Amino acid sequence: MELRRSVLVPYTAEGMFDLIEHAEDYPKFLPWCVAATILERSDDWVAARIEFSYLKVRFGFQTRNPKRRPEWLQVRLVEGPFRHFQADWRLRPLGHLGCKVEFDLAYEVSDGLLDRMATKAVDVVSRSMMDAFIRRAEATLPVSNEPQPVPLPLPAAAALVPAADGVQGEA
Repeated sequence: MELRRSVLVPYTAEGMFDLIEHAEDYPKFLPWCVAATILERSDDWVAARIEFSYLKVRFGFQTRNPKRRPEWLQVRLVEGPFRHFQADWRLRPLGHLGCKVEFDLAYEVSDGLLDRMATKAVDVVSRSMMDAFIRRAEATLPVSNEPQPVPLPLPAAAALVPAADGVQGEA
């Protein structure tokens, strides 16, 4: 199964990245997510265990995810009911307009009876993820609609030096 979603949002790439990377908050807003534990976190990767429950089918998986804030986060399966599982989040800043968020997911559920029952649950959960992240951003992130000031360089000859009265002035 493959799923691709792309959306433009009025939030910064940093804000959206942090929302995606903080898996410990998933039970607060991701449908059917009942538990999430961060196992380890560094500047370069995050490892987590996520548990879902849908129509009395409970499944969980553990991932170790390389990342580069605020550009991308790759979700890589360590263990779970999948023969194959890979997800990629990519974020592209759009200045004061916000950012573009792309989510690609490819997975194949394992062959066990319980695993086959989980296929429908995984499909429903994965299709609802982007919408859940957008709703969470709407509830928690400030809109990035103000142009950011661009600092202007001082002329080479202008330097601030203390004056005799303690007030700084140009040299």
